[in-house]
Amino acid sequence: MTSIAVSSQKGGVGKTTLSINLAHAFARAGLRTLLVDADPQGSVGHSLTRQSRLLTGFYDFLADPRLPLERLLVPTRLATLALVASGQASDYEAGGGGTGTHLARVRGFLRLVADRGFEVCLLDTAAGLFGITSDVVASADAILIPQQAEPLGIRSVPKLLEGLTRLRIMNPRLNVLGVCLSMVQPELAESHQIAAALRGLLPPEWIFQTQIPRDPLFLRASARGLPIGVLDGGAAIQSVFEALRAEIVAKLAQPAALG
Repeated sequence: MTSIAVSSQKGGVGKTTLSINLAHAFARAGLRTLLVDADPQGSVGHSLTRQSRLLTGFYDFLADPRLPLERLLVPTRLATLALVASGQASDYEAGGGGTGTHLARVRGFLRLVADRGFEVCLLDTAAGLFGITSDVVASADAILIPQQAEPLGIRSVPKLLEGLTRLRIMNPRLNVLGVCLSMVQPELAESHQIAAALRGLLPPEWIFQTQIPRDPLFLRASARGLPIGVLDGGAAIQSVFEALRAEIVAKLAQPAALG
């Protein structure tokens, strides 16, 4: 199994939208995929099921690792895709503590997922590379970093790189897949300028070629609790996530990107 943490230094970068639709893309490709809501705010659950707060989930397992994985798994209409909600214990206190507090339990959870036969596990994390998010990243095989094509996103990059350096000390095998630009508005010159600035700040191999556009269909998909590819008119944007999946597969076949 390959576990991928979807993490960012700051919030509001489209991380959950990317996680949901990328998980759908992996599952559509025939890979048994698990999407884990590791954000205490339960963003994935709120987007996909209104009953998410009633479900036993990831933070409940961290509180009691004796919980069987079967109690956490939520099937979807797609046979190759399942979810784990954040859980009833998913408040900020449940996710608190310093780096390393939940490390052993996060790694135990991922071992159970692998033993269950999943091939890909995507973990949507809280913003900021500290606390439980740092433990998730320090347990994962790889990290994918969404970065919105806006000025504030550029300013957070140095802090992001500092955090990644620290986490790779904890997890030397961590494959930093790179930065994926999100909320791109191709019709705006400013969006292109921000993308160019980010490409100037980081080596080219650190930036995904695939960019996630800002599109009102994402809001409609969230309102209906569906991946965007299921909606009428969503095929074009679904193809964006198919391209991102292909890039990730290619990167995973290479040595860790940010050595």
